[in-house]
Amino acid sequence: MAEPCSKPALRYFTLAFGVTAGGLILSLVLGWSIFGTVAGMLNVLFITAVLSVLEISLSFDNAIVNANKLREMTAVWQRRFLTWGILIAVFGMRIIFPLAVVCIAAKIGPWAAVELAWAHPDRYAQIMDGARVPISAFGGTFLLMVALSYFFDPEKTVHWLPGVERMMCRMSGAKLLVVTIVIGVITLVSNLFDPATGRAFLQSAIWGLLTFLLVDVLGHYLDAQKAGRAVGQAGLGAFLYLEVLDASFSFDGVIGAFALTQNLFIIAIGLGIGAMYVRSMTVMLVEKGTLNEYRYLENGAFWSILVLAIVMFLHVEFHVPEAVTGLIGAALIGASFVASLRDRKLHG
Repeated sequence: MAEPCSKPALRYFTLAFGVTAGGLILSLVLGWSIFGTVAGMLNVLFITAVLSVLEISLSFDNAIVNANKLREMTAVWQRRFLTWGILIAVFGMRIIFPLAVVCIAAKIGPWAAVELAWAHPDRYAQIMDGARVPISAFGGTFLLMVALSYFFDPEKTVHWLPGVERMMCRMSGAKLLVVTIVIGVITLVSNLFDPATGRAFLQSAIWGLLTFLLVDVLGHYLDAQKAGRAVGQAGLGAFLYLEVLDASFSFDGVIGAFALTQNLFIIAIGLGIGAMYVRSMTVMLVEKGTLNEYRYLENGAFWSILVLAIVMFLHVEFHVPEAVTGLIGAALIGASFVASLRDRKLHG
C-alpha cells in the first residue's frame, strides 16, 4: 500500500478556491445583468453561496464513495475521472441535464430551452418540477441499489452498526436478495400514489434498477479481465459506475435548487462550485489514505446514501428541504467519524 501523502489539506482545495472566486464574480455579473442594482447583485451572490454549501453538504458521501472506488483504479483512470469526470459532472449534470429535461418535456430544441431558462425562468422551473416523479424514482432506485449492495456484500468485514450490518452481511448469500428487496420497495411505494403517478414512478424506478444492474455487470466483466488492453477496460467500468453514481447524487440537488431560485444559470454556478469541492475532497481522501485511517467513515457514507434514496422517493409527493437532507447525511458521517476515532484510540 502506498504511503499516505503528507501534503497539507488546504493544498487540495487550491483549484476549488479559484473556481469559487471566479464563480462568485460571475454571479455578481449575472445579478447585475438581471436586476441592474447592487441589491440584486448581492441577492444572486447570496443564493450562489447557499447553493454551493448545500451541494457540498449533500455530496460529502459522494466524495467518500468516489474515493473508495478510485483506490481500485489505475493512476491513468484516476486522472481521467478527476478531469473528464468532473467536467461531465459540472457541465453535464448541472447544465445539460436540466436543459435536456426541458427539451424532452416541452418538445423544444436546446437553444429554445436556453432562451426559456433566461427569459421565462418561472416556466422553466415549472417544467422541471413536472419531471420530478421520474427523476426521483430513477435516482432513488439507483442509490437504493448502491447502498443495499454495499451492506449485503458477503465480503464486507467492517461493521459500524454491528447488529444491523452483520445481519445484512449474513443474509447476503441469498442470490438476487438485493434486487428482490428493491423491487418490493418500489412496488410498495408506487401503490401509495394515484394510478398515473404510480405508473410513472414504477416505470422510471425499473429503469434505475436496470441501469445499476447493467453498469454493475459491465464493471464485473471488465474487472475480470487481467492483462494488457483489459486493464484499461476495467478502468472504464469503474469510470462509468462513478459517472452514473454522480448523476444519481446530482438529481436531488438540481431539482431541489429550484426551491431557492428559478434561474438555471445561478443554479449552474452554485452547484458547479460545490462540485469542485467534492472533487478536491475525493483527491484528498485517496491520497491521504483517510478511508484506511477512519474505518467506519465509508459505512457512514453508505447509510447517508440510503437516507438520500428514501428522501428522493419522498420528493414525489413532499418537499424535504435540502438543508435537512444535508444535515442528516452530515450527522451520519460525523457519527461514523467519531466512532472511527474511538476505534483508533482503542486498537491503534
